[in-house]
Amino acid sequence: MQKELFDQGLNKTEKFNENHWKGMPEYYNIEEPEPEITATFKFRNEEDYEHFKETVKKHLYDGEKCFDGMQRKDKKQAWYPLKEKASKYRYYDENSAKNPIFSIYIVSKGRWERNPTRECLEEMKIPYRMIVEESQYDDYAKYMDKEDLLILPEKYKKEYDTFWKDEDERTGPGPARNFAWDHSISEGHDWHWGMDDNIESFERLNKNRKVKCTSGTIFYVCEQYVLRYTNIGQAGLNYTIFCPSSDSRPVVKFNTRIYSCLLIRNDIPFRWRGRYNEDTDLSLRIMKSGMCTVQFNAFLQSKRATQTMRGGNSEEFYDKEGTKNKSQMLVDMHPDVSKMSYKFNRWHHHVNYKPFEVNKPKLREDIHIQEEANEYGMILKEKAHEGR
Repeated sequence: MQKELFDQGLNKTEKFNENHWKGMPEYYNIEEPEPEITATFKFRNEEDYEHFKETVKKHLYDGEKCFDGMQRKDKKQAWYPLKEKASKYRYYDENSAKNPIFSIYIVSKGRWERNPTRECLEEMKIPYRMIVEESQYDDYAKYMDKEDLLILPEKYKKEYDTFWKDEDERTGPGPARNFAWDHSISEGHDWHWGMDDNIESFERLNKNRKVKCTSGTIFYVCEQYVLRYTNIGQAGLNYTIFCPSSDSRPVVKFNTRIYSCLLIRNDIPFRWRGRYNEDTDLSLRIMKSGMCTVQFNAFLQSKRATQTMRGGNSEEFYDKEGTKNKSQMLVDMHPDVSKMSYKFNRWHHHVNYKPFEVNKPKLREDIHIQEEANEYGMILKEKAHEGR
């Protein structure tokens, strides 16, 4: 029944994407129905509301917090009974965890003390390398093993294509990302992972629940997925904020921008460029070449929003100049599919990905895909079972 409900909400493109997920971990999500009955309670003052809240919390919700989440001060809501919290659960591995095949690189600047991605990967026991500028090496070395640190060679900054030819010496993270690319090739890898340094957690979305993962198996599964095909140039995890648990989402989305947590094929004829929006630019050049990108909704990254965490490029770019140059560069790079607009007191860019719908993933001839789901050893348990 659940699969039938899920299928009802899929359009032709989404069904195409679902068919390409066969043999991968289970993925069922439905558009949750609206409430059949809504009751409104009115309170003359804050004191009456607090008394009501504590009373229903004690007698109806077994002490659980019922008015939770980002809600307006004068407008609250809660489901009865409460929906089960995904935070109670974790995805563990039935036998041994499967770490990624390909190297993971974190590009970091000014975040040696508080570095969410590093902390997350270490908790998940996933090996990684962090690329830092030489001037900050000693600061980072105080908080992590030196063998996990790579110093960005200066030549990558000097030779970097900032796209705009001007006197501005700022490069953004592109040089370090190019160094990661070359370093991966030097170690004999066909792909590599590139991650921003402000990712708080990695989650799996299934049955309308976003649950944190405790190992690198999710990255291994993503690798196995892209290796099925001959023409995928880039893949990555969607943001958890863009996949509300109450909504239906296709398991993957082909041919869109990939950002922050990227799996990149090493032999594609591109490199990072541009001072701004280098992630969107790389994705567009890959798609314009006729190759595909794939964004996973089955696996997600919970990431700090740009400009909400100090370090990185916040001070160097956004604090000083806002978003106009950032948007303008992308329009200059890709005027055929990009445009600018001003709303909500800031400049925005908009990209039309529709022309790339003709790019279809091509299955390798030697690949046989099973019909049944494959959990790759991932099992869902209550968080309290940890360590048992």
